[in-house]
Formats: sequence, C-alpha cells, structure tokens
Amino acid sequence: MNYRHAYHAGNFADVFKHVILTRILLYLMRKETPLRVIDTHAGEGVYDLSAAAGKTGEWRGGIARIAAARAPPRIEALLTPYLAVAAPLFVENPPLYPGSPALVRELLRRRDRMIFCDALGEAVAALRARIEFARDRRVKIFEMDDFATLKAFIPPSERRGLVFIDPPFEQRTEFDDLLAALTMAARKWPTGIYMAWFPIKDRKAVARFLGALVAAVTQAKITKLLRLELQVDEPRPDGPLAASGLVILNPPFALAMEARTVLPYLAETMGSGRHGSDVAWLIGD
Repeated sequence: MNYRHAYHAGNFADVFKHVILTRILLYLMRKETPLRVIDTHAGEGVYDLSAAAGKTGEWRGGIARIAAARAPPRIEALLTPYLAVAAPLFVENPPLYPGSPALVRELLRRRDRMIFCDALGEAVAALRARIEFARDRRVKIFEMDDFATLKAFIPPSERRGLVFIDPPFEQRTEFDDLLAALTMAARKWPTGIYMAWFPIKDRKAVARFLGALVAAVTQAKITKLLRLELQVDEPRPDGPLAASGLVILNPPFALAMEARTVLPYLAETMGSGRHGSDVAWLIGD
C-alpha cells in the first residue's frame, strides 16, 4: 500500500496515532530533566486539507468528526492536549492539520530537543521552509534514509525520550524493515520509548510481525511491549485503510489505561460499520 502522509492527513489513523503521541509526551514531561524526540518519517509538518488530502477527503471521517463531537468529560481531558494544537488549525481557511513535527514542537519545553527526518526531499524542504521550525533552535531537520536515522541518533545525549516511527508502507518489505529497525534500536537504547505505527490490511502479516517483534525485543531485555489497535470498518486487503495499530516499547505506566478509555470513543466517533479498538500487552502487564 501507499500511505504517503500528505494524501491521508487528518484521517482516522492520524487522529489515533497523534492522540497517543501527545499522551506519551505529556508523561515524559512530568520529569524536569530534558528529553529528545526523534521522528524518523516526519513528513511536511503541517498539511493543507484542501490540497493533496482534499483529493481523498479522508480527513472528513477523522479530525472533522473529532473536532465536531462533544466528548464525555473524562475523555475530553485526554483529548484536550491534542485538540489544543489540532483544532485551531482545522478552523483556518483552508483547513490545516498538524503532522507529528507540529504536535511535538508545540508540546515540548524550551529545554527539550527534536530531530525530524524524512527520506523525501520535498517533504524535508517543506518542513525547513516553515518559519517556526527554521527559527527554533531546539529543532534539527535531516534528509536521510528513514531507518538509518536510528543508527545515527540513538541513544541521544539526554538519555530520555521518544522515537516515533511512522512509515509510509510503500514497500512489501516494510514490516521486515520495521522489525529490523526496532530490534537494532532496542539493543542500542533499551530504556528509550519507541512508538511505531502500522496499517492493518492483512491480519496474518501483522501477527507474524508482532510475533517476531516479541521474540526480538525480549532478547534485548525489553520488559514491556504494548499493542494498540483502532478499527473504523472491516479491513480488507483490497479495500481502503480501515484499521491500524501501534506498538509501543517501554510505554508509560498509565498509557494502557488511558488507551482503554479513549480508543473506544475514537472508534465510535470516526467509525462506520464494524468499528472497534483493542489494547493488549504483548510483554509485561
């Protein structure tokens, strides 16, 4: 499949991954010590929903529904940090959507640092062209092979932080590449938090990836591995994306509980047909 960010900005999968991303960042910022975020597939930073994403219109079933809905108080509290960044952009003319670099930059503190990488030259150029990124000394932007980022930049000097891996899944080897990258990274920096996104089109392929990942990171002495899934319709190999997942190595202690609270709401609000969510510990509890 082809999951180029610009065409799918603001859809259900973006909302899902970015809500979880904000929850992890807030947890990390509970401590005073600096942290670093490394985004291996950063994209353009901010997306015009009337441009490439307008061709698919997927954002109408994603951020448009979440922004218009009225969440119960306990769920609203979990969504507020994400919506505080996304909602003001969404009401612009044309409507905009923040990619992970924009979310990370808005949330992190002055003492924290960010590395944003992408293999696509046009995406890197667009990110560098944004004034808020160009003027921010906390930010470094690189054009480089996405998974090579992990070899170059981990472990970070801060020794605390998050690696966010959000591949486009354009190659048939992407699950194998993701497995190799996470295995290598966990060995180099076993105390870091890693969050990786994947599409769910073929559940057997996903099961093989997750089984191999459990075996690999166990050898790297990772003691906690969490899987999250969000489904808005029945996934089909030949159909549009209807389900996606996240694997999180060394997740924050409260993340599973928060996910069990917020994911059913996201699935119901953005779903049609057979929607649902799942939270499962693959290692630990």
